[in-house]
Amino acid sequence: MNIVLLGAPGAGKGTQAARMVEAYGIPHISTGDIFRKAVADGTPLGLEAKRYMDAGELVPDAVVIGIVKDRLREPDCASGFLLDGFPRTVAQADALDAALAEDGRALDAVISVDVDRDALVTRLTARRTCRACGAITNVATDEAAARGECSVCGGEVYQRDDDTVETVTNRLSVYESQTAPLIDYYGAALLRQVDGNAAPDEVFAKIRAILEG
Repeated sequence: MNIVLLGAPGAGKGTQAARMVEAYGIPHISTGDIFRKAVADGTPLGLEAKRYMDAGELVPDAVVIGIVKDRLREPDCASGFLLDGFPRTVAQADALDAALAEDGRALDAVISVDVDRDALVTRLTARRTCRACGAITNVATDEAAARGECSVCGGEVYQRDDDTVETVTNRLSVYESQTAPLIDYYGAALLRQVDGNAAPDEVFAKIRAILEG
């Protein structure tokens, strides 16, 4: 089963991705993770990506695509994969289709977890991170976090710079301008939209119904 998972920051993709990986036994492929591994392993594409990142520049699509293609050709992807964080643009989606076609493969489904913008802002700005253990929590649902304490280790929790209202609003705008067009790109043939405003269990039940229907 070859799946792409879409959703704005704060939509709960991480939670759903973990459940999908457990349910279907496919690897969760996050572009952030494979970039870091390619750089750490010193692969030719990883070194090229590092050169751009060290200069504070965006990594060109050709390099991104190359790293993703290499990952999708690893043995654990033979029975399927869950792509999270890629493609981000229509150009990357075109390149992904072409790369899969080279290997005689295609996507089976594109799942978009949709959450109201106001709810996304509320979720992200309520998020806190523990300085001691790195646990992520939420002041809206965790009483300890609301007191400034980590419910895991008792350490101090803080709001990261990328979780402020200004930064969150900008991140959502970038998502809407770059990634949301993928909804039109994939269209009725592949795209299935899921209401992410519901509880995580309900969201996952809807995703399973789509994939197994």
